[in-house]
Amino acid sequence: MTATTISPTSVRQMPGSVAVWVLIYAELSEFALFFLIYLVTRAHNPELFAAGPSQLNTLAGTLNTLVLVSSSFCIARAMSAIRRNDRRRCIRWLGLTIACGALYCGIKGWEYLWNEASGIHARSNLFFTLYYYLTFNHLLHVLVGMATLSWLTLRTACGSYDAEDHEGLENGACYWHMIDLAWIILFPLVYVMG
Repeated sequence: MTATTISPTSVRQMPGSVAVWVLIYAELSEFALFFLIYLVTRAHNPELFAAGPSQLNTLAGTLNTLVLVSSSFCIARAMSAIRRNDRRRCIRWLGLTIACGALYCGIKGWEYLWNEASGIHARSNLFFTLYYYLTFNHLLHVLVGMATLSWLTLRTACGSYDAEDHEGLENGACYWHMIDLAWIILFPLVYVMG
């Protein structure tokens, strides 16, 4: 019987650092807790929660879903570019990711204004209290993600990342994908399920 050695290059590693995955799991746990609270509250108030989604601006929610899915594509392309040492393309894709984040914020702002004009407030009822908490919490995560990606774009432009060393950039991409994943769960939960 011979001992087999595994070369370091044959072992596929998880993207990013352990620290970013601890952060991502903590953030996902927070979202999961509030999704659970939403579902339990919904189970105790079925009529209220059945009527809630039909009062929301589903177009805004759908547009934001398309924008965030597009942003995930952009950040994946940015990572692909840096792995090929194409810093210029990486920066362009990072810029598009940040632009998608800004568009998300703009649509969310428009949606909140639309809600205000329609008489929908955080204190209107329990459904809208949870809707505002969940969507505003997610909006804050998008803003943090945009700030992080802006810093990483600057660092990429300064030559901090290349094909061999891009863990910091990978950490930011993993965080951005977590934000998108949270929205993919949030959208049907709040805007569609009646």
